[in-house]
Parts: sequence; C-alpha cells; structure tokens
Amino acid sequence: MGYYNNNRFMSAIPPVTRNLLAINVLVWLACLVFEALHINLTGILGLHYFQARGFYLYQLVTYMFTHRELTHLFFNMFALFMFGGLIERTWGAKRYLAYYMVTGIGAGVVQMLVSYLHIRSVLSGLALAPDGLDALYLYGAYPVTIGASGAVFGLLLAFGILFPNLPLYLFFIPIPIKAKYMVIGYGVIEFFFGISNRAGDNVAHFAHLGGMLFGIGMILYWNNRHKVVRFFKQRQRRRVQTPRRRETDWEYNKRQSDRRKEIDRILDKIKKSGYGSLSDDEKKTLFDARK
Repeated sequence: MGYYNNNRFMSAIPPVTRNLLAINVLVWLACLVFEALHINLTGILGLHYFQARGFYLYQLVTYMFTHRELTHLFFNMFALFMFGGLIERTWGAKRYLAYYMVTGIGAGVVQMLVSYLHIRSVLSGLALAPDGLDALYLYGAYPVTIGASGAVFGLLLAFGILFPNLPLYLFFIPIPIKAKYMVIGYGVIEFFFGISNRAGDNVAHFAHLGGMLFGIGMILYWNNRHKVVRFFKQRQRRRVQTPRRRETDWEYNKRQSDRRKEIDRILDKIKKSGYGSLSDDEKKTLFDARK
C-alpha cells in the first residue's frame, strides 16, 4: 500500500522536475561515495574560476547538480519541488527545461565575472602581475561554486512573474506575502549580502542574482520574440528590394494607353468569339481592369 502511494506521489510531479530532483539526489549520493573512496568528485563537478587549472567548460552544467551538505541539497530541492512543478505545467517541458538550464549556466557565468572583477582588484591592491605565481595561486585558491541555487532563483523569479499575487509563506513569518514582493525582497537581500562581502560567508550571492538576471532576459525575449523576428525580417526585405525608378509622365501615359488598347482588344474578342475564347492571361488582365 505504501509503495503504491509513493508511486502515485512521484507520478504527480511533472517529468522534467522529477528528473531534475532525481539527478541532484543521485549526484549528491555519488559525491558521498567517492568521498569515502578519497576521490573529490565535488571538486571535479564544481565550477572553478575560469583561469584556474581545474576549470573545464562542462562544469558550467555539472556544478548546478552538485551539492555537498544535506541541508544545501534539501532547501534547493524543496524550492525546485514547490516552484518547478507549477512552472513546468504552465510553460511545458521543453521551455521549462531550457529556462532552468540557461538560468543555471547564466548564474555560473555571472559568478565567474564577479570573481574576475574581485581578483583584479586584489591583484591591483597587492601590486601583483596578473600572470605571476602569486596570481596563479590566487586563481586556484578561489572557492569552487556548487549547487542548484542559481537555477532555483531563476525559477523563483519566473514564479513571481507568472503568479505575482499568489500568497507565499516563509518558515519564520506566519503571514502571507505576495510572490512578486517575495521575489523583490530576495533580490534586494542577495544584492546586499553580495556587496557586503562578510567574512566567512561562502554563499554565491551573485550566482543567485545571475539566475534572476538571465531569467528576466529569457522571459523578455520570449514575450517579444515575434516583434524581434518581424523586425529583422522587415530589415531583410528592405535590403533585398531594389528601389524603383520614378516613372516619367510620358512613360505613365504610354503605359495607360497600351493598357486601354489591350482591354479594347479583349472586349472585341469577347464580342466576336465569346468569353470562353479568352486565354488565362487575357482573363486576368480583364479582371484587374475591373478592380
């Protein structure tokens, strides 16, 4: 009986959200197993600073499925379960998966950009050469980014846009908060913690903001995609079309005279042989003249 209920519960979760939840849990378990074997799988899958020796391009994808602490995994998966299912049902599987992946990758890109700016400022403050040994050590010592939080914050933003007035509850606040206000509040808090640079804070706040930023970009693109495509098509047609030379009065009068003569000839043909004797081109010319 319990097995049936579990199956029923899992089948109620949309397929993409269900698979994302499963992948995150499986990768977390794999990291535990490999850690017991003294293999740092988290360091292999996590996102390194792009100038560090341990950086690989695939980490922009794998880092968002990698967690170390159980609490980190739980809160990210809880948010994915709460927001992701409803968004997937609203958008459909393909758009939802594309949004999740782009916001997750975008969050990693923003985090690396902020890391780059921070390292530049440190190097300039210490008067170190960007390619010196000390700089290379700093690249390698920079924290590795892991977790689905960037993509989850992208989902939070989408939820606030799709359902702005839906009431939500926080664990420590027993009153409902509209989704749009919660999104704004989270964004402000993450920005404040990101720029405060508190000692001991190992949360990638700018990755969270990056997920939101790329989420806004994708939603704006989808909402205005037809306008953008139409704009470029119009520009393409303008480039293809050749400008017409302005017709002189003599050319215009001659064209009208030839047209009248052709119509008179067609009418005479109808009188002599009937309408059925006309060719398709003659019928078209007569039809255009009637318009």
